[in-house]
Amino acid sequence: MRQYSPDLTPPWKKPKPVPEVPADPGLVVEEPGTGFCGAVIRCEAGTVTLEDRFGKHRVFPLEPRGFLLEGRVVTLVRPSGNAPVRPTRTASGSVAVPGARARVARAGRIYVEGRHDAELVEKVWGDDLRVEGVVVEYLEGVDDLPRIVADFAPGPDARLGILVDHLVPGTKESRIAESVTSEYALVVGHPYIDVWEAVKPASVGIPAWPRVPHGQDWKKGVCRALGWPENTGAAWQHILSRVRSYKDLEPELLGRVEELIDFVTAGGAA
Repeated sequence: MRQYSPDLTPPWKKPKPVPEVPADPGLVVEEPGTGFCGAVIRCEAGTVTLEDRFGKHRVFPLEPRGFLLEGRVVTLVRPSGNAPVRPTRTASGSVAVPGARARVARAGRIYVEGRHDAELVEKVWGDDLRVEGVVVEYLEGVDDLPRIVADFAPGPDARLGILVDHLVPGTKESRIAESVTSEYALVVGHPYIDVWEAVKPASVGIPAWPRVPHGQDWKKGVCRALGWPENTGAAWQHILSRVRSYKDLEPELLGRVEELIDFVTAGGAA
């Protein structure tokens, strides 16, 4: 006599098996029903708690085929010897992703005016940008920004973010920024004459950034006022070495960079 399986479901109707992945702290997954993406911060009997890049927590049940890992469906399982270990943070304050590989670069970009500005963005947000697949490019100046944006040709899947120095009402920079009208390009800026001022004075070990008389070279004026050698390159390296995380930066810069990252990554997958 033939032996028949009690499961009469045709093979083509059976769901394909998916890998089981331990919900180790720091693992970044997405819950497809809500679109919530975050890192595992704890895994308890039957549930897993995720934390997104803004610090928001959500608790989800550990259901079969319940999560996406790098775009693939997986089943999260409670790791052996599980303990609620809080993951480490990147310099920007986001949840670190242990062993994360750099994502394939998006078509979108962030342009940063000034070499020092670009170096500061890389130091604080570099880990986040690589995970998101966002490339930062140094922009020498903004005088020809409308043409630069037109040449880039931003679109729904190739958004362009631009960070500008000293973007305050009535300045040349503000007039240039207003001339960029593409809905897929965002120009933001901090209020400081130079990005040096975006580093908190206490982090550099000074009481305040000096006031430099109008008409003088600002960086050299700062060096003179602080008694530093008038070597602006060396001065900047000293300042940059004192920046260890987002806590060393003023909120006026932090908010603008986060805004640009959110804008560019809203343009879809790489």
